[in-house]
Amino acid sequence: MKRIIFTFLMTAFVGMLSMSAQVTGKWKTFDDETGEAKSIVHVYEEGGKVYGKVVEILNPAKKDKKCQDCKGADKDKPILGLIIIKGLSKDGDSYSDGDILDPNKGKLYSCTIKLDGKDKLKVRGYMGVSLLGRTQYWTRVK
Repeated sequence: MKRIIFTFLMTAFVGMLSMSAQVTGKWKTFDDETGEAKSIVHVYEEGGKVYGKVVEILNPAKKDKKCQDCKGADKDKPILGLIIIKGLSKDGDSYSDGDILDPNKGKLYSCTIKLDGKDKLKVRGYMGVSLLGRTQYWTRVK
């Protein structure tokens, strides 16, 4: 009987841990070339899809920068407040079938995100095939 109760409690505990590890929350992004912290992106769920919005730019000189090379509705919008992750759907333990915007280049890429531990987010942007892209690792802001 003790073994059954112990097994039940351990299963419940592991289940609670996996539920608490979510892609939603605030994440610190880093520059690919310098490794410096660049921005804070708030990843949230809305209507069953996942989005990411720039809520803070960490370099004071770039706080008022606009997305000059962006296309469509994002053209000339301030990067601060811009939604850069758009419409990802849950796909097993990752999220895909959406896009990510690089506001510095104004380019839109296909995107996949996945937790790599509870405080690290693997963000992959690519064109066409996932092999033709780049991966960034964002860290959770506590």
